[in-house]
Amino acid sequence: RTFIDRTRKLIQEAVAEHLDIEAFSSSKAFLIVDLGCSVGPNTFYAVSNVLQVVEQKCQSLRLDSQILEFQVFFNDHVGNDFNTLFRSLPPARRYHAASVLGSFYGRLFPKIRLHFLYSSFALHWPSGAPKEVQDKSSPAWNKGRIFYPNANKEVIKAYAAQFAKDMEVFLCAGAQEVVLGGLMVLTFITRPDGAPHSQVFINMSLDLLESCPMDMGTISEERMDEFSLRIISRSLSSNGENMASIWRAALEGLLKEKMQLGEEMLDELFDSFARKHDESSVSKFVRESSITFVLLERSTTN
Repeated sequence: RTFIDRTRKLIQEAVAEHLDIEAFSSSKAFLIVDLGCSVGPNTFYAVSNVLQVVEQKCQSLRLDSQILEFQVFFNDHVGNDFNTLFRSLPPARRYHAASVLGSFYGRLFPKIRLHFLYSSFALHWPSGAPKEVQDKSSPAWNKGRIFYPNANKEVIKAYAAQFAKDMEVFLCAGAQEVVLGGLMVLTFITRPDGAPHSQVFINMSLDLLESCPMDMGTISEERMDEFSLRIISRSLSSNGENMASIWRAALEGLLKEKMQLGEEMLDELFDSFARKHDESSVSKFVRESSITFVLLERSTTN
């Protein structure tokens, strides 16, 4: 929620200065999508912030915001727990809610449909790990590792190329789905310029997690070679137990599917990670990350 609060003012300024609400106010419906949403209360908090700033924009233009009907689409992969999400919907909400399943690396909506496209700390999930890092004949083969911070330059290049490819697909899809005068707002946790990949808090935390399976002695190197972690980023907390909870929530499905880990082994893995995290110096790098806020407006001119 801290990050959402930090970006709220930026969203408020973006809507006030760039959202051309008069261009589509006659439609009476305002469509919002949260791409890659979580299932917790922060999702509803973020959506509520967006609605509030849109209503403030209407009031500033002397438009009756009560006439607008808000439709919010919550998007994520099929594996997301949408039952939990919808059971937790605020009863007094000012919007109609619906889910849209599937990857946001491609079209999810008809053309010229969305007024506000929002994605908060979700685009660190690429469409998949780079194929090169699992190819034994490739210079980018990431042998014995599931992540890239301490890998060679070819591995880092492969992840960077995958991110660039995915972002192009994502932005092209959004450009078709957002209405003329609509907005796209994206937020990321990013690596400061000049900071080595291996010295960023998130990467250091995942590097610790990577070392745990081999320490346990129950997961073979071959199984490690077959699993490559997708780049992700979540909330920054320096407590080992909290970080273990965060990474387990994010990675449990992948670890079960790709490495066939059961509940007992997962418990052992993340208990080991929590201990290592608390014993390490990772927490002192908690400030070695920054938030990037991206605002894109769909031009009303050809």
